[in-house]
Amino acid sequence: MATTVCHAQQHAPLASQVLPNVDYYTSFAPRSLDSDVSTDGTVGDGTADSIQVAEASNKNESAGNDAHLALLRTSEYPSAVTCGRCHQRIFTEWASSNHAYASISPMFHKFEQAINQLSSGTMGTFCVRCHQQVGTQIGEPRELPLWDRSPIAREGVTCITCHRVNAAFGRVNGERHITPGTIYEPVYNTGTAPGLDEVLGDIDYYGVSVDKDHEGTPIHVAAKVFETVGESEFCVSCHQVAVNLGIKLEVVWEQYRDSPAHAKGITCQECHMGKVPGEAKGYDTWPVAIVNGRVVGDPNRKHSNHAFYGPGYPIAHPGIFPFNPRGLKWSIKDWLTFDYRAPWGEPEWEQSLADGSISAPDFPQIWSAREDREEARFIIGQNLVLLENKRIDRLAVMENGSRVDGPFFDDGAPKVGESFSFRYRLTNTDEGHNLPSGSLGAQPEIWMNVALFDPDGDRVFESGYVDKYGDMADLHSLEVAAGTIEHDDQLFNLQTKFLTTNVKGTDREMYLPVQFDVDQLPFLRPSNVPTTVLNHPPFVRMEARSIPPLGYRDVDYTVPADRMTKPGTYRLQVRLRSRAEPIYFMKFVGATLDMEQRINEWMIDIHPYAVEFEVQ
Repeated sequence: MATTVCHAQQHAPLASQVLPNVDYYTSFAPRSLDSDVSTDGTVGDGTADSIQVAEASNKNESAGNDAHLALLRTSEYPSAVTCGRCHQRIFTEWASSNHAYASISPMFHKFEQAINQLSSGTMGTFCVRCHQQVGTQIGEPRELPLWDRSPIAREGVTCITCHRVNAAFGRVNGERHITPGTIYEPVYNTGTAPGLDEVLGDIDYYGVSVDKDHEGTPIHVAAKVFETVGESEFCVSCHQVAVNLGIKLEVVWEQYRDSPAHAKGITCQECHMGKVPGEAKGYDTWPVAIVNGRVVGDPNRKHSNHAFYGPGYPIAHPGIFPFNPRGLKWSIKDWLTFDYRAPWGEPEWEQSLADGSISAPDFPQIWSAREDREEARFIIGQNLVLLENKRIDRLAVMENGSRVDGPFFDDGAPKVGESFSFRYRLTNTDEGHNLPSGSLGAQPEIWMNVALFDPDGDRVFESGYVDKYGDMADLHSLEVAAGTIEHDDQLFNLQTKFLTTNVKGTDREMYLPVQFDVDQLPFLRPSNVPTTVLNHPPFVRMEARSIPPLGYRDVDYTVPADRMTKPGTYRLQVRLRSRAEPIYFMKFVGATLDMEQRINEWMIDIHPYAVEFEVQ
């Protein structure tokens, strides 16, 4: 039978939307070490001594400045803020990246605490070894709240997490070692930092210091070659991990090793740090550093984008993330009391408040002053600019890595009073790994949403719809369980699911790889049966639904005959939807309503388009 084809609209490749000609760092950095904006927490290693010094600086400006400078020069785990003074663009790209978000993520903390509690603590430091590597290395307890951690631990995967590593660790479930050292110690990169010798040769001209006894911006005195940092093998330590019982929570590396990209020699960095999000189309250019306003080296040097393009997104308070040094004037707990959804700090609203034309809300004491609220709103405004760039990059990654074709009417044109079938073809155009990839299991969701409208504009068919919470109408939907909406029998969902075996031998979908049916107090440990035999540990496995590189999946739908009652022009709409977490899982781990709202606000539609066709 003939096939009717309606082609999808064409989407031009999206490139990173970094604004040109921006002073990348100083727009977001503290005004200066001698300004009235405290940089409390931006330097030092987070020890009690450094915190006390920062507190003292608020009482004695001059003494505080000296203390901050001393900490800049002596911390064994330098902050990204110190690096950003010369590497402004890299700092600003990193500030809204998932690497910078790794330790901040409220969902990470809820997830990590839940799985540790449910597994009787046997997960140990498995999660924090990657998300908070510096904090773990300096001995911070796994369960320490974010606001009680050192400032450097708050930075997640920060500069030194990669550029102070000088050994190839490989697949070690995040157990790498950062080489401690002050800001003056060498960094490790794919090159030797051309132009550094020029700066070191005239430290007065560039206004830098090369040891703690000299004035100026502190800088590293050497850049040593460590080629692995530019190779895919460097990423494997955190992006191919298996929890202790043998379940692989990150499988990107294994997918990549078996991919066309690996066969061609394309690295992870080329797609995730290149010029175009998700595609190996070369790199942007930028000078290696700008030191106190002076460009160092070739301005057309290859630039690796430290936004680390990917599908993830933040749901943290926008005063806390992106990482904005100005925001460190207030603690995390302070920021959590700032109602960013209200107009606090907006000039017109604040003026109306001052004029008495509107009544004042009951502000927390920390936000009682107008100037503080306005400064906080300014910081949030800066952060929202970075978040919008991140949203654009995220959409680019997803659209550049996939394609939707159709609909195809394989059984001929639809007719009134008859059921009809149609299909779309979803192709993974990414050469490097599956769609979706990354952290598998109960988390990333990509599903197809199709809706058919009759000539009067009435919706007569839909699949991929969501319940009132935002969950798909599958087995996990609370509304499906309550019987208030119908189960979506034709749902196409690429989300991988954990399956656990119950006492009678059948499987059920479970949010986490924790077996409760056999043992109500699970104690996770390596299996006594080689996982290579079963390809998974006993009683727990993953059901993968992702599409391999350059592979495709046909998505079939059937519209019942009783929905096709009118002749005329019908409209068929389609879109892929992407979300980082299902709402049912967020409820399971104790997420707040604001977290649920944010996760839905960041949901994106990929390749949305519509076609019209005639029904006789």
